[in-house]
Amino acid sequence: MASVKKILVIRNDRFGEFLLIIPALRALKESFPQAKITLGVDSSVACLVPGIEYADDMLIWDNKKHSIRESYFFSRRLRKEGFDISVVFNPAQSSHLACFMAGIPVRVGYDRKAGYLLNKKMKDLKALGLRHEVEYNLDLVRLAGGFTKNRDISLKVEDNTYFLEGLGAGRLVAVHPWTSDPVKQWPPEKFKELINRLSGVGVVLVGGKEELEKNKMFFEGLNERTLNLTGKTSLAELACVLKKADILVSGDSGPVHLAAAVGTPVVALFRNDLPGKTARRWGPWGNGHTVIERRCLEDISADEVARVVMDRLGLGATTYGGKR
Repeated sequence: MASVKKILVIRNDRFGEFLLIIPALRALKESFPQAKITLGVDSSVACLVPGIEYADDMLIWDNKKHSIRESYFFSRRLRKEGFDISVVFNPAQSSHLACFMAGIPVRVGYDRKAGYLLNKKMKDLKALGLRHEVEYNLDLVRLAGGFTKNRDISLKVEDNTYFLEGLGAGRLVAVHPWTSDPVKQWPPEKFKELINRLSGVGVVLVGGKEELEKNKMFFEGLNERTLNLTGKTSLAELACVLKKADILVSGDSGPVHLAAAVGTPVVALFRNDLPGKTARRWGPWGNGHTVIERRCLEDISADEVARVVMDRLGLGATTYGGKR
């Protein structure tokens, strides 16, 4: 496939999953250095694409149930581009159909959701959670001839941290207290206890707009050094905030992967009893991160997390009110 000139990559689900294809994109770019790589993404993550050096262009293909008519019109757009290879990371019948109708010669993906429309495919075993999502993604692009020895995640961001001017100097801990899946949620009251234990450091609270209405009581009585940016940043701005932070504390959520992508260490809280949802598959990728796992998240104490955070900051237990 030496004559490959254009590659389409579709990953149009949530931003955390999207970021985990970066090493796979690098594999494609290194293996086909002359090829233009276009990403098919959900509009919600479009602002992150300019920070990925292996992406040359993007198309909006929102993550929803598309009609056959919508798939047809998308396929016409793809046909005009003249892609040589398509790789669909999150299986969807509409994406497989669009690539098939566009006549893309090499169509790579998982053998499910109309997988018969693909001509290079593999069985989808990701739900077993035996490997990290990054490794599964690299396996998939290998079917297209993509390979790299560098499996790092990297995202370029502008140094735009005017949001943090009110905190002044000193160490900064970002805290993301929510997750989209209730079974992966460390109790909010424990997050609140953790924040109030982290005296002597700045704390910035991050989250989406949807959390503002659902968690009104959470924002009352927080440590005076806490800056609440919940619902106040775009994803690109959130990336800047996380890059500025010394550590992110979060459950299993998208900001875990965004922090890892901008080089910020993560203290992540995971259940370890849910096949396919453990840190083995979804934990922060790379070195320098800490995962605290329990069968029951309620068994993780705020004191334990605070001790880990302060130790990682090199401050010990003297400034957070915990006991040795």
